[in-house]
Amino acid sequence: MMNWKVVLGILTCNVVMMSASYTMIIPFLPLYLSNELKADPDTVSLWTGAIFAVCFAVTAIMAPIWGKMSDSHGKKLMVMRSSSLIAVVYILGALVQTPLQLFLVRVLQGFAAGLWPASLSLMSAYVPKAKIGISMGIMQSANICGGIIGPLFGGILAQAFGMRVSFFIAGGALVIITLTTLFFIKEPPREHKEPQAGTGESSKDTSAPSPYRALLGNPTIRMLLLCTGLTNMVILLLQPIMTIYIGQLRGTEENLIMVSGIVFSFSGIAGALAAPIWGRQGQAHGFFKTEVISLFAAGVLICSQFIPSTLVPFAILNFIVGLGFSGIFPSANSMIIVHTELSQRGTAFGLLFSAQQIGGTIGPLAGGLLASFIDLSYIFPIAGSILICMSILLFFKAPAAMRQKPGAQSIAAQSRKEVIDRIKQEVYVSMRQQEQKQERQDSASALVSAETERSVYSLPPEHQIERSAEGASASLLAQVESKIRKNTALNETADRQDKLKN
Repeated sequence: MMNWKVVLGILTCNVVMMSASYTMIIPFLPLYLSNELKADPDTVSLWTGAIFAVCFAVTAIMAPIWGKMSDSHGKKLMVMRSSSLIAVVYILGALVQTPLQLFLVRVLQGFAAGLWPASLSLMSAYVPKAKIGISMGIMQSANICGGIIGPLFGGILAQAFGMRVSFFIAGGALVIITLTTLFFIKEPPREHKEPQAGTGESSKDTSAPSPYRALLGNPTIRMLLLCTGLTNMVILLLQPIMTIYIGQLRGTEENLIMVSGIVFSFSGIAGALAAPIWGRQGQAHGFFKTEVISLFAAGVLICSQFIPSTLVPFAILNFIVGLGFSGIFPSANSMIIVHTELSQRGTAFGLLFSAQQIGGTIGPLAGGLLASFIDLSYIFPIAGSILICMSILLFFKAPAAMRQKPGAQSIAAQSRKEVIDRIKQEVYVSMRQQEQKQERQDSASALVSAETERSVYSLPPEHQIERSAEGASASLLAQVESKIRKNTALNETADRQDKLKN
């Protein structure tokens, strides 16, 4: 089995390239539609909404399916499946000529998606339980860093060479991820359930509930799906209005895209810095606590963003919001690992990713609807209140298992494992001793038999004949003596009968 630190390093690099290649393209799709695909200006907004929504919708359906396949067919295989198909999608995106063709490519991207949960699932198979928090924090930081790097490179490339070059470069990055995974990461060992004692049956139980039903029946998993789905909904509820709101705060739209990108990057930088810290705190004090605190802190900070009337304090608050937000997803991912078996982990991460995609589908629609009826500044308290309510619900309604510290679970699990291992070792030693005893008895019996045969067959031939003759004579003598005894008995009987007659 590979060293978990090596796997973490490779997957961190993969996640940075994955996130950068995605954000290199996605923010600029409206420009791609209007400038290079020559979409009708009256329908650009319609096409933009359609190509975003269809990918989210297809991904939400397919993510649990791919997650289950990673449990049954291998986690490394699912990483390679997703990265190679997304590479094909990006290359096809560079070749499309019409908005409809781009729409169909986005449908294919929905089927190909799942690289992020597959990477988390693969990492979870290697990381020790004592290092779950820091590992998930580093992975989340890598995802955020890629999200910061991608738009910067994407904007430069689109300005200098056009969007099609960005698609080709993004496709090349996904090819590198595929090859790196293929040659440098080994498939982690899988858990195999042993057959029930005395039944002789295989471990597959057709009467057992499906993985989806088993996970969705777990109240901890249901609560985590709700948390991550609502969090992603809030993020994408705010994103479509942020650029417009920043323009209102500045009072001008000059260089609006560049300024908005800088303000966005503040939140990303804060998240990249804080995510590993949240992970360490979760490992030390419990992921449940860090989840509740980060949800509440992010909600309060988002509510406060409607207060500033100028850009600078708003940008500072956006940085602080990133500090709060960055604890939500690493804590949720860590609790998924703590509260699921390795054989269910791919399915669990698939469900979590699906919940995020559903939230990502609802968020922009809700944000656009609210922006049509109320002032943009009031959307921030609404979005923040959702997270505050979620943190309160989680604090009061979370199941007892969800509140347990990972350290206590690890100690209990370690104790059980030590007891089981000790019993197995004792049984193995006892069985081995019995086998050795039986082998010694069998060897002694075989040795006696062999010595007896050698004592006979080692004699010269003439002695062997004499022994055979002696044996034959003794047998003949015994037969003669037996006949004599029978004749004697008959004679005595006849004499007694004659005496009785006389």
